[in-house]
Amino acid sequence: MRKTGAQILIDALIQEGVKVVFGYPGGVVIPIFDVLYDTKELSFILTRHEQAAAHAADGYARATGEVGVCLATSGPGATNLVTGIATAYLDSIPMVAISGQVASPLLGTDAFQEADIVGITRPITKHNFLVKTIDELPGLLKQAFHIARTGRPGPVLIDIPVDVSRAVMENYSYPETVSIRSYKPNVVGHMRQIKRAAEAINGAKKPLLFTGGGIIHSAAHRELLELAEKTNIPVTTTLMGLGGFPGTHPLFIGMPGMHGSKTANYALQECDLLISVGARFDDRVTGYVAKFAPNASIIHMDIDPAAISKIIKVDIPVVGDAKNILTSLVPLVNGRQTDGWNEQINDWRGDSLFSYPESTSDIKPQSVITALYRITGGDAVIATEVGQHQMWTAQYYLFSQPRRLLTSGGLGTMGFGMPAAMGAAMTGTDKPVIDIAGDGSIQMNIQELATLSLNRIPVKIVILNNEYLGMVRQWQELFYNKRYSSTCLRGGSLCEECAGPGECRKAYVPDFVALAESYAIPAFRATRPEEVEETLRKGLAVDGPALMEFIVTKEENVFPMVPAGKPIDEILEG
Repeated sequence: MRKTGAQILIDALIQEGVKVVFGYPGGVVIPIFDVLYDTKELSFILTRHEQAAAHAADGYARATGEVGVCLATSGPGATNLVTGIATAYLDSIPMVAISGQVASPLLGTDAFQEADIVGITRPITKHNFLVKTIDELPGLLKQAFHIARTGRPGPVLIDIPVDVSRAVMENYSYPETVSIRSYKPNVVGHMRQIKRAAEAINGAKKPLLFTGGGIIHSAAHRELLELAEKTNIPVTTTLMGLGGFPGTHPLFIGMPGMHGSKTANYALQECDLLISVGARFDDRVTGYVAKFAPNASIIHMDIDPAAISKIIKVDIPVVGDAKNILTSLVPLVNGRQTDGWNEQINDWRGDSLFSYPESTSDIKPQSVITALYRITGGDAVIATEVGQHQMWTAQYYLFSQPRRLLTSGGLGTMGFGMPAAMGAAMTGTDKPVIDIAGDGSIQMNIQELATLSLNRIPVKIVILNNEYLGMVRQWQELFYNKRYSSTCLRGGSLCEECAGPGECRKAYVPDFVALAESYAIPAFRATRPEEVEETLRKGLAVDGPALMEFIVTKEENVFPMVPAGKPIDEILEG
């Protein structure tokens, strides 16, 4: 088995079950792309920017649970991956990023397109490697995939100098197993701790389940449902956990935190036992930490021991995989009938978790999400960009299956949604794949319209166009006396003073419909409420990519809202 380093890399990808790679060529990765030229077992998607390649690999991983793969050249190619790698790291997404590097003798000489990508990405990768010789390449590739997909998942970068790609190994074989002495994630929860958790649950008067992305990563959604239904405990899930518990279930009380439901926030503040599974107590959930869940004892189940008591001090820690822990826990807990706690929860809930004032003149952005949910029956894969539309999606699209919401939670990356949707659509899913975007976020990676068009990737893009960077504008309105500094997307050096809310309707810049059509993508626009459903149906019926733009209320805000740094029961309702 005589192979070059480039051939070893491609064979390793095939051995690891990789089906698609996203990336962009460049000088030091030409040997790798030369091997790809004859490779039939892999699909390579040429993105128009390396950041989009990383987001597409991320989206593929979120939609499947498998390791996503992206490939870029050295220097600017590698540094363009950084935002995508950081996005995956903050959300614990299994990804292997492969970067080319200048030849080994040139390392440290400031050679053309040299960058210390291993040093740059050390804080934002689960691990990374610089390959020094061809002899270590097969083992390091095996380790990279193992680290990325096991324990708390995360991105791994492997940096391959061009001389290693060109070098030849005479007796190549890909390792069948891997053992890393210093890396042994604990996946089985300690039984004594699980029994302590069960005793606490059985003795609680106001228990609450608080779950996160760990439920989805470990495929523990069925076990969570069994636990909740057996104990009749209400469930709130983080943004990353949406879909891990059915959004239509009577025990579901919505997402908590800054833009969460009042029901979830009040329940967190009033519960006497908080059972956290696979959530990391992010600041957007906790608000003012010292006043978070003040009445509760806390059980924290997580595969990452470093996450436990990192932000919130817990009483019963359980380290391990969520699926394994819940499988052991369910037989130990008692059944529980509807009681005063459940009635209080239902009281807070009222008729619905979220509501908004409807309009007969303007398109309300929330109405687009609710119409999309109704038309798709909640059975779509939804990617989002970041901003107001992301929160409205989390509030009004009821996710009832895991891996149906692809969104940047930890890093909050604008430009994530369209390439992530592209990655999800490359999984071969038979579900509609939809990117819900704002007119600001979509422009961060809008060049990927070319990738969608040329590869006929069937992503449907829904743009909620309010002519602002909406979330920043909302903060400026509420906390900075409406001083809209650099948030009006119609503004510019030649812009006259704003005429006031709802009055600025200059020529579309850009004209998203014309832009999409220039890429040979069918596009539709709605400007009135009665056009919303028809526009959605037209776009969803297209065979291939399509774009739907909705001109929505300019100064609509996301409510409820907890101001930054406040306790989560101090809620602005709009």
